[in-house]
Amino acid sequence: MYAFIRRYRMGTGSVDDLMRKVDRQFASRIGTGADDPSGVPAGIVSYQAIDTGDGTIVTVTLFETEQACRRAAQGAENIRLALAEFQVEEIGTFTGPVMLSRADATLLTPIMH
Repeated sequence: MYAFIRRYRMGTGSVDDLMRKVDRQFASRIGTGADDPSGVPAGIVSYQAIDTGDGTIVTVTLFETEQACRRAAQGAENIRLALAEFQVEEIGTFTGPVMLSRADATLLTPIMH
C-alpha cells in the first residue's frame, strides 16, 4: 500500500458543506474498481477527511500501489477544481509506502456528519 496525505485550507464556505459535496460527488465512488469520470481513480483502498480546525482539512488516501497513487494526482486536481466554490488550496503533501497497517471493522462503515 501507498499513502498520500494532503493538507488543505478553505477560503470560503463551511467544512460541513464541503464534506457533504466531497462525499456526494467523489468519496461515494471509491472502490468501484475502475477510474471514474469524476476524477476518482481505481486503486484506492481507503479515504479519510479530517477537520483539523481553522478551515483546514487533512485527507489520508491509501492506494493499492505507488503507481495507483501517482495516477491519482490528476484526478485530485480535477476534484479540487470541482470544489472551486470553497476556494480550496493545497498547503502540504506527504507520500510514502505504508509500513504498518491495522484496522478495526468499524473502518468499513462510512461516516458522514
